[in-house]
Amino acid sequence: MGSHFQTVVDLDATQADAPTLATSGLDWLVKEGIVRAELTNCVLGVPLGHPPGPLWAKAVGQADWEPSDGLKIETGRTVFHGGQGDAMFAVCPHCAGRVDLYTDEWDVIEAAWEPFGKAIETWHNTGGAAVTCPRCRRASDLTEWTWDDDYYAFGYLGFEFWDWPEFSPSFLERFARALGGHRMALVGGKF
Repeated sequence: MGSHFQTVVDLDATQADAPTLATSGLDWLVKEGIVRAELTNCVLGVPLGHPPGPLWAKAVGQADWEPSDGLKIETGRTVFHGGQGDAMFAVCPHCAGRVDLYTDEWDVIEAAWEPFGKAIETWHNTGGAAVTCPRCRRASDLTEWTWDDDYYAFGYLGFEFWDWPEFSPSFLERFARALGGHRMALVGGKF
């Protein structure tokens, strides 16, 4: 079974401004009634999070079931990922070439995965890493690659909602505006 999550990642937040943006994002979510300000035992992996607010349905596409858990805010350099599984492929930001990382049987393609695995580890440790596309031979910042099922996002601020219905595009747009018009990524998954 497991628990599902959706993480809204602020791609433009820096390490320095992530705590301030986390506070403003939470303030906006509370003001909108999407989450509550108080902290309760409502998220996986940490003792306390923010439970759903009375107007939580404003954030979702279809309010056919009520969220059972709450919001955890993650600040600091983080490799946000989809939990179980992995991305089958990555797409080069220069040539749009697809780099398969796994076979259809989910066997890792070591030669393809190795540069990405090293880059993810380097980015996690330093905040910067590049990968050279095997197709066009151009190096690109790891954060510019796109991933199968939006499995990865790299950043310093994430709003992780546990066991909520799928967010609506309009909510994500409003939330991005509330954070200063920052670029956002949505990473969903299951643990």
